Amino acid sequence: MNVINTIPSYIITVTASVAFFMALKIMHNFVQHKIATAKTEQVKALWSYVEQLADTAVDSLVGQDLAGNEKFKQATSIVQSQLNKQGFTNVDVKAIETAIQAAYEKSPLTPTTTPDMQPTTGVVVSQANDEPVMEAIKSAKNRVNIEEG
Repeated sequence: MNVINTIPSYIITVTASVAFFMALKIMHNFVQHKIATAKTEQVKALWSYVEQLADTAVDSLVGQDLAGNEKFKQATSIVQSQLNKQGFTNVDVKAIETAIQAAYEKSPLTPTTTPDMQPTTGVVVSQANDEPVMEAIKSAKNRVNIEEG
């Protein structure tokens, strides 16, 4: 008779134990997900800060009479020193250089061209319509020209 009375007690104990361990496993997964999300948000905030520092460093060097390579080195050292002051010592130098390059491309240091003017730096592109290759393509008998003509 004693065995019959203890069976419900064992069933309740096993059920409660399984429920407890299932809840513990679900909470563990939830906490791990929250940790991963927090790390992602930290990294996003760090990269945003690095981009702001790079923009500021590049903009501060616009008026200085230095060669481009010297400005790049100085901007890199400015960003590195500011990151070190804030306690971010694990940022890769290549990532900082990439952020500075992106900031340089957005800054007034980068020469721009308009379609009406010749570019100030870089490759000069001919805008003349009398190129021999283009004329040969237009006069060649191909599917487009045959269907039209």
